[in-house]
Amino acid sequence: MPNIGFMGLGNMGKALIKGWKDLESIDIFGYDIDSQKVASLQEEAGINAVGSLKELTDSSDYLVLAVKPYQLQEVLSEIKDDLRQDHCIVSIAAGVKREQILDWSGDRCPVVRVMPNTPALINQGVFALCLDDPRLDQKQQEFVQTLFAKSGKVHTLPEKYFDAFTALIGSGPAYVFYFLESLIEAGLTVGLNREESRDMVLSLVSGATQMAEEGSQSVSELREMVTSPAGTTIQGLNHLDRQCVKSAIIDAVTAACNRSKEMG
Repeated sequence: MPNIGFMGLGNMGKALIKGWKDLESIDIFGYDIDSQKVASLQEEAGINAVGSLKELTDSSDYLVLAVKPYQLQEVLSEIKDDLRQDHCIVSIAAGVKREQILDWSGDRCPVVRVMPNTPALINQGVFALCLDDPRLDQKQQEFVQTLFAKSGKVHTLPEKYFDAFTALIGSGPAYVFYFLESLIEAGLTVGLNREESRDMVLSLVSGATQMAEEGSQSVSELREMVTSPAGTTIQGLNHLDRQCVKSAIIDAVTAACNRSKEMG
């Protein structure tokens, strides 16, 4: 039975634990400097509470680093001497490269780097998994993929693509919320009240997304289905094109990608 140890029980750690707690044949251990978080998750999700990082490390096969990036070096320095070759470190700390984690942990065991996004909080996340470490065996790779698939969709990517993933998917929920906010404000502008506009816009985006997921047409073909000659939709789309909205979105993701590279 693999044991999973969580270092840090903030929003993301808590969400992952709740998504994984019903998996068969695993035991979850948790440690956080905030003892109230540990007690709360012990009651909500049945985790095994431990009182120190050493106890967590000794009790676990997979160590999920769910602390803030700036805390990572201190945490790894503290557990470095307790790591075994058969441990597997799983880091969800944004922007901290695998090479750095290996350095801070003494290169004692394989490291999986994971980039999540915030819909993981409702088990609808999109995850990038870096399985580049040659010491990872097939069983470990499959186990980690199974874990994160319980909390959303998993994409295995070489680490060199993590900046692109971060810019598009990690930051992506903010772009979507920005678009939703704009459509809701547009509804107010043309005379709808805020509650009506919000309800309509959320249903619109949910339905359109489902069509794109379940249909065989490309998103371009789906857009063309709505766009009649000389109709209202083409007028709206022409205005978006005149304002270079598509280019602005591409530029926004490119800017975020460049910033991710700088931070790394």
